[in-house]
Amino acid sequence: MKTKTILVIGANGQIGTALTEKLVSLHGSERVVASDLHTPQSPSAAIFEVLNVLEAEKLNEIIAQYQITEVYHLAAILSAKGEQHPQWAWEINMTGLFNVLEAARTHHLKVFFPSSIASFGLHAAPENTPQHGPLEPSTVYGISKVAGELWGQYYFQRYGVDIRSVRYPGIISHQSMPGGGTTDYAVEIFHKAVQHQHFTCFLHENTRLPMMYMDDALNATINIMNAPSADIRIRTSYNLAAISFTPAELFEAIQRHYPDFSIDYHPDFRQAIADSWPKSIDDTSARVDWGWKPSFDLEAITADMIANLKLKYEGSTAN
Repeated sequence: MKTKTILVIGANGQIGTALTEKLVSLHGSERVVASDLHTPQSPSAAIFEVLNVLEAEKLNEIIAQYQITEVYHLAAILSAKGEQHPQWAWEINMTGLFNVLEAARTHHLKVFFPSSIASFGLHAAPENTPQHGPLEPSTVYGISKVAGELWGQYYFQRYGVDIRSVRYPGIISHQSMPGGGTTDYAVEIFHKAVQHQHFTCFLHENTRLPMMYMDDALNATINIMNAPSADIRIRTSYNLAAISFTPAELFEAIQRHYPDFSIDYHPDFRQAIADSWPKSIDDTSARVDWGWKPSFDLEAITADMIANLKLKYEGSTAN
């Protein structure tokens, strides 16, 4: 049996940065190869390779060179950026995935492919959105995720590629800034609060969306990859949930730490995207099949984000 060696594609992104660090802590720096378009400003302990996922030949060279056994394919253009450049987003999101799937088929790799709540759309049940239901997204990002889910299932059924996926909600993290998503406000707001600056939110104050702290997202990602193959009964993508809140509720939680913090609301084009997404998610299948369970509620997220960002900006711990 091959020793586990992991390739993270899109390692400089919001999830990729934190996931690479987590995988290094679990497996050692010599067993994790991080890749992205550019060398990161603050490199992790992992091996790093410059990689454009559209370059299939280079991808296969890296897999062969390091004897990769698992790929976490995170490279994608997110919802807000995708709406500004839809054809570019489709090319990156779909051709990149095809290159990974073909490499997985050729080299017999296990693959993680992240989907998103953007997969659903206006006709999905807005509350406790079920695992199986209509998928009619209104953004190119969501369309590419639905297509990716189906192609992943196809490669599993036809070629036996061991692909695993979750539909991430909005992800909140202190490790890096987000990269052009509709839930980015829930990260940006903490940076403004800790720097004692006013925050202007691009969503309406009562826009309720599913959210998750990065620690929970990483645990879910690693847990589904470590689960026995027989337990993974869904090969499109599993619903994944933790909490749901509005910008106003998040502001109130932060204001308990920073009473003078202020906010106003100026919804932009991202409001229409958010309005097409569910307010809450039913993730029973993930809980039953491979034991998913979140750990962070809104208060815990708020306290941990503030503590870590205070270290970043002020060099001190939270009070």
